[in-house]
Amino acid sequence: MGRCSRARHVVWLRQILRRWKVMAAAAAAVPLGHVAVCVGSSSRRFVVRVTHLNHPVFRQLLRQAEEVYGFPSRSGPVALPCDESLFEDALCLVSFSSSSSSRFANCNLEDCDFNNIR
Repeated sequence: MGRCSRARHVVWLRQILRRWKVMAAAAAAVPLGHVAVCVGSSSRRFVVRVTHLNHPVFRQLLRQAEEVYGFPSRSGPVALPCDESLFEDALCLVSFSSSSSSRFANCNLEDCDFNNIR
């Protein structure tokens, strides 16, 4: 009887492990219409709408990423060479400008202080 109970326990644990792996993989997936980016020295991961990449602020960040890192040779998050707080400000600006009219249509990052970019 003890052996049967132990086998059931092992089967149960394997099922739990499989469910956990599926849930973990789903959580790491990027939703359709979004892209993952890593920012800052700690490579903090953000998931950004693809439509935001057309904004002048993001285009400037992507140009700088190309200059610093070159084109990515692997799949995965795009690395952006800026400080987390600067990226959060840029994301807020882009989100706000996409929800309002074209108030920031001519906005770019040249007016910002890039001393924190590495």
